[in-house]
Amino acid sequence: MASAVHFLPITKKELDYLGWDYVDVIIVNGDAYVDHPSFGAAVIGRVLEREGLRVAILPQPNWQDDLRDFKKLGTPRLFFGVTSGNMDSMVNHYTANKRLRSDDAYTAGGHAGFRPDYAATVYSRILRQLFPDTPIVLGGVEASMRRLSHYDYWSDTLKPSILLDSQADVLVYGMGERPIVQLARLMQRPDWREHLAECSQIAYIENSIDRYKPENPILLHDYAEELKDKRQYGENFVAMEKESNKRLQRTLIQPYTDKFVVVRPPFPVATTEEMDSFALFDRMKNAPHPKYLKRGDIPAFEMIKNSITIHRGCFGGCSFCAIAAHQGKAIASRSEESVMREVEDLVQRPYFKGHISDLGGPSANMYKMHGTDLSLCEKCARPSCLVPKKCPNLVADHHAVTALYQKVMNTKGVKHITIGSGIRYDMLLTDNEKERALLGLGDYLRQVVRHHVSGRLKVAPEHTDAEVLALMRKPSFDHFLDFLKDFNAENRKCGKNQQLIPYFIASHPGCTVEKMSKLCDLTHKFHLMTDQVQDFTPTPMTYATAMYYLGYDPYTGKKVHVAKSKQERQDQHLFFFADKPENRKRIRQLRNRKP
Repeated sequence: MASAVHFLPITKKELDYLGWDYVDVIIVNGDAYVDHPSFGAAVIGRVLEREGLRVAILPQPNWQDDLRDFKKLGTPRLFFGVTSGNMDSMVNHYTANKRLRSDDAYTAGGHAGFRPDYAATVYSRILRQLFPDTPIVLGGVEASMRRLSHYDYWSDTLKPSILLDSQADVLVYGMGERPIVQLARLMQRPDWREHLAECSQIAYIENSIDRYKPENPILLHDYAEELKDKRQYGENFVAMEKESNKRLQRTLIQPYTDKFVVVRPPFPVATTEEMDSFALFDRMKNAPHPKYLKRGDIPAFEMIKNSITIHRGCFGGCSFCAIAAHQGKAIASRSEESVMREVEDLVQRPYFKGHISDLGGPSANMYKMHGTDLSLCEKCARPSCLVPKKCPNLVADHHAVTALYQKVMNTKGVKHITIGSGIRYDMLLTDNEKERALLGLGDYLRQVVRHHVSGRLKVAPEHTDAEVLALMRKPSFDHFLDFLKDFNAENRKCGKNQQLIPYFIASHPGCTVEKMSKLCDLTHKFHLMTDQVQDFTPTPMTYATAMYYLGYDPYTGKKVHVAKSKQERQDQHLFFFADKPENRKRIRQLRNRKP
């Protein structure tokens, strides 16, 4: 069916070819235009198109010249949608040590320099200047994670809601299919601004909050007070995170002297039927726009073009991760039938050679998982259903995902499936054999080891130190060692010699040079490879970033060591590569110094 659809237009010539004398919505996008379900701007465009609207994409407009790119598609009838792309533009541009990257996976040819820093804000300000009367709607992860005041690592400042800096009218946070449709319908009314409070999962600015008082909203500290006293920011963060973890949430309101940023509660967790309706592979070309053919491949598309997303959300609650704050803690899963239709579609694509590179989500093995009693989840503010111990209300049954793997493997044209998204290995561990059988834990591990690992399986213990892991909201390193035993035992049973490759993070709040030294010793003791490593990058709206900014745990008030100097961050990172000859002298100095 994909061959029967056209790309969403990105040029005036394409608008003329389609015979369009107007456009309803123009989506300004920091990424190259890839018409595939993994690319947010394309998904939102197709969702609006399904509503009967005319949608155009303006990918990577030049913001440094006379701004002609922003004018070439004209003025949209309803609004401009603005997104920096699939990634936060600052994470896209800079390493954890703030060095400028030389490439961009979301640009043709992998070339850097095709989007500005703080892209969503820059695009929005330009549009406000050129089209002062046209509404602007922000979306995507960059806007979503900046919907309230937030610490910005790259400028080392506490910034206000992106709504104020960008001069946009409305912000859609989280996964945007339902809120953008609701908003698009509303914005066809001349009095739409007066009815924003009827919408879900959006944020906007109000001059008065009197009409919200009957709802008993959560009133946060004023941004001006946060600037005077960091503790006010810490209290705001705790209130925001606790509320965001619940299935049933209240309105959040943050004052900005004489204005208020209002964040309306999100839509309920998407049903299976809704998730199936978001799987737009049959309405898409599943390819980059032909404009890029001569400019080279788009690396991000090449990486995911043979993968399929089967669910959203993550209840792992890792403190450095923004997934739950953006996608939600609850799992929303597609039906097996929907996934199988996409598999059959993928098999027919000319670039598919038989290998599905991933069949998963933020965490591969959370498909169709939920609470036993959902009424308990409505007000539960726990950030993680797994740490410090698994919630007794969680149904961690692996039978559904194992059966799905098997069914996909039996599809004609599919030769191999690897599980590229991370496996939450702590869910596979239990000393209770009855529970192991009841939840299908052994069957799942057996299936993965025998059929879905290409030599190496990557998992994420993240650290070895108990205090650091607690601040990361990750399980004990002993859990990883237990899983390593199970993994190796399963390999021996099937005659394979596959490796478990751990991800580790340096410079996370709570981590010191001494703790990195012990991590180095433990990884050597257990013969673990440390090539999958990174330094902690503080990104807006995460618990770890709050600790980094505050210097203490906002929940307990306890002081937390933070590696802020460039030298300490470099020293911590060195322990991942302690065996390199050029690092040995410095490693000895660090090991011998007094704490």
